[in-house]
Amino acid sequence: MDPRNEYIEAITRRHFFQKGALGLGAAALASMTDLPAEAAKLPSSGIGGLPNLPHFAPKAKRAIYLFAAGAPCQMDLFDYKPKMADWYDKDLPESIRQGQRLTTMTSGQSRFPIAPSKFKFSPYGENGTMLSELIPYHGKMIDDIALVQSVHTEAINHDPAITYICTGNQLPGRPSLGSWLSYGLGSMNSNLPTFVVMTPNWSSRRDAQALYNRLWGAGFLPSKHSGVSLRKSGDPILFLSNPEGIDSSLRRRMLDSVAKINQETYRLSGDPETQSRISQYEMAFRMQSSVPELVDLKQESQNTLDMYGPEVNKPGTFAASCLLARRMVERDVRFVQIFHRGWDQHGNVARDLPAQAKDVDQPAWALIQDLKMRGMLDDTLVVFGGEFGRTIYSQGGLSKENYGRDHHPRCFSIWMAGGGIKPGIVYGETDEFSYNIVKDPVHIADLNATILHCLGIDHRKLSVPFQGLDVRLTGVEDRSPVKELLV
Repeated sequence: MDPRNEYIEAITRRHFFQKGALGLGAAALASMTDLPAEAAKLPSSGIGGLPNLPHFAPKAKRAIYLFAAGAPCQMDLFDYKPKMADWYDKDLPESIRQGQRLTTMTSGQSRFPIAPSKFKFSPYGENGTMLSELIPYHGKMIDDIALVQSVHTEAINHDPAITYICTGNQLPGRPSLGSWLSYGLGSMNSNLPTFVVMTPNWSSRRDAQALYNRLWGAGFLPSKHSGVSLRKSGDPILFLSNPEGIDSSLRRRMLDSVAKINQETYRLSGDPETQSRISQYEMAFRMQSSVPELVDLKQESQNTLDMYGPEVNKPGTFAASCLLARRMVERDVRFVQIFHRGWDQHGNVARDLPAQAKDVDQPAWALIQDLKMRGMLDDTLVVFGGEFGRTIYSQGGLSKENYGRDHHPRCFSIWMAGGGIKPGIVYGETDEFSYNIVKDPVHIADLNATILHCLGIDHRKLSVPFQGLDVRLTGVEDRSPVKELLV
């Protein structure tokens, strides 16, 4: 026996069990390790994706998801409800609430007093769409976007709600949207990750809901399809720099040696995660040269920097993240997701919401204009939205100048723009309380089906066998892309 094999097999007891399982075949091994059998068929380079995708010609080649974590107040930003001024401090009618379950934060309240938005709304665009004074730059681009007023979900608390919209299930463990895209469509470049995540700073109150890396994790898919987090300080990507005393040539020799051991491990075990590890090491080596160039915003013109606003030169801001997102998709990163926290306004909407809106308003507009000027908006999908909405009734104290709002899953607003999306429309409608949907409901699974459709994927045909189910991002219920939003 080759001495190297004896060394590898002696490393842990696990190799004994792996070797014993080889006679059962690759499918049995994949089942034992909770990995789908299809994973063994993936190319080790991670470039190719699945052979039958895209299912049809895509309108978008790439996507940017601006995720407002915490749930923006739709009636203070996008969903104009002028009749609520006459309902100030009156109780929400039971005929409107209809027994909806409440969070523990307001379930003990003796009243549910209506809190009309304190912010002024004005008409924008060709259709006179009413938008809040907090987002004037959105008014400038309203003819570029499709505003959806009727998104809904079943989840009423943050973690299950964010997990649900990101992975298609309220329970952790499923692949995220970006991971599905990486798995199905593969990478468009060899020097940058397929799926990149950023978590910029926010300007409202200090505390915010936690984010977990499982929100951009690959779940039961090979780990190379996980999102790669771009950090605000230090190395843009963890461990990107060589340790002291290690130069590029030495690191190359180290990786070659590790790759030989991993290849031998794969020969003995057949575990596809070993191939994922090899490809991730190689990607990390290539990123040592590609990432520093990517994050160097000094290459941008002053006009571009001015367009994104004064915060763009501060690392870790939403503005800087939006510009980096444009630079990434320009370099063929498939999917970029920016999680902007701080939107959980249970109290002090008057102070916190304007700060949050200012964070995103100009940079989001600049991103759309930047893509459009570069001829990239037609094949780049951009999405903005949170995990649920907010209540029209006040949480805690109420005055005409300030109030709080609790979680509300029955309706909320998102917008979409770019590849495959019809611009300048408003879709869906809520009642005068922004509490129930009265026209054209859009479930979050319909939203994800629409995103997949723009990228050339039939959501019903992208699935993976796992724990006895053919799992897909949009679940097992009958969901479909929103055709009215599509060009």
